[in-house]
Amino acid sequence: MADLFADQAPPAEAEDTPAADAPLAERLRPQSLADVVGQEHLTGPEGALGRMVAAGSLSSLILWGPPGTGKTSIARLLADAVGLRHVAISAVFSGVADLKRIFAEARTAAKAGQRTLLFVDEVHRFNRSQQDGFLPFVEDGTVTLVGATTENPSFELNAALLSRCQVLILHRLDSRALCALLERAEAVEGRPLPLTPEARDALVASADGDGRFLLNQAETLFDVKLEERLDPSALAQFLQRRVAVYDKDREGHYNLISALHKSIRGSDPQAALYYLARMLVAGEEPLFLLRRLVRAAVEDIGLADPNALTQCIAAKDSYDFLGSPEGELGIVQACLYLATAPKSNAVYMAQKAAWRAAKETGSLMPPAHILNAPTRLMKDIGYGKGYAYDHEEEDGFSGQDYWPDEMEAIELYQPTDRGFEARVRERLAFWNDKRREMGAQRDKGGQ
Repeated sequence: MADLFADQAPPAEAEDTPAADAPLAERLRPQSLADVVGQEHLTGPEGALGRMVAAGSLSSLILWGPPGTGKTSIARLLADAVGLRHVAISAVFSGVADLKRIFAEARTAAKAGQRTLLFVDEVHRFNRSQQDGFLPFVEDGTVTLVGATTENPSFELNAALLSRCQVLILHRLDSRALCALLERAEAVEGRPLPLTPEARDALVASADGDGRFLLNQAETLFDVKLEERLDPSALAQFLQRRVAVYDKDREGHYNLISALHKSIRGSDPQAALYYLARMLVAGEEPLFLLRRLVRAAVEDIGLADPNALTQCIAAKDSYDFLGSPEGELGIVQACLYLATAPKSNAVYMAQKAAWRAAKETGSLMPPAHILNAPTRLMKDIGYGKGYAYDHEEEDGFSGQDYWPDEMEAIELYQPTDRGFEARVRERLAFWNDKRREMGAQRDKGGQ
């Protein structure tokens, strides 16, 4: 978290070498853009930041990426690289009064020939009106804004502010970058971590791409001065398990539910089960997942396997009956059933086509022969006249026209040849042939 009062300290003091007893992550903070691991696509010579530094000119930026990927360090290093005064605040702890003071100080510094880079951590925490307050100072160059956010800027930041900033995406640190951090930590400490190779891999995996978390865990291991190396099992007992990074009302939520749905649609039960587990382990509401499974059953499977919907409703009932964790097995079964079922979006497409036709045709009356006639007047004007009761016809099919007189019949539902829907397709073909045959006979009789 950026220090709210970092702007009050002279730049020279902010860049002093960290104390020997400072946290490991602080002692390992990068001293140049080249030291930042895992973001070479931005910091390298061909990256956006590398080009800006080479040109000596920095535009306002939004750094978007997961926690522990170097956003705060990059902002500080950019200020050093292009000679800007560095001011850092956190949107969590700052308000309008803080911003007014910072902008006033930045204008005073500008008159003295010193431009200001304003780093705003968690910039998405500022509300819309506060974000609008940045605009005149960014436009006139009073500050070069570098905002950091873990949330999708297109959802969380004003369009006006976004239009004045370049959005740069920081990647989750991969195993190579995380291993590089561990090697630097061991070099600073002058000794290796007390881990077996397998435990070292487990430690890297537990960081989930977060370099700061990894270094904090490594510092804990260094501090205890273990005599024996830990294996993965012993490491798991020694360190608290990391809670999955997942905000149920944020982008991670929508990314994972999208991945789950698309894995089901793509008939990949292994991937579908993985994303389902990701969400359940992270604390997602099981009923939310069940609602999405029901949606997948009717949107992506439909009549290709009518039992898919039944499986989902049964899973919901079993979860209500058993609760967690036993009831989650029913959710797993429904997920795997959907992913392995034959796929068809014919019902979904039929719904869209029917809704469109209903809006376009307005209030057309159904044909008179299929209208009920509960009164004598309605019978006299032709309601129900000529209606054929299908159950009394051969094959239980009359072949009558059920569409409004002013409207041609539309083929809204077009079943596929997959799963149970192949049988539905055969039935429709049979009825369509019969309808054409009976229509031709009626036309012939009318002549």
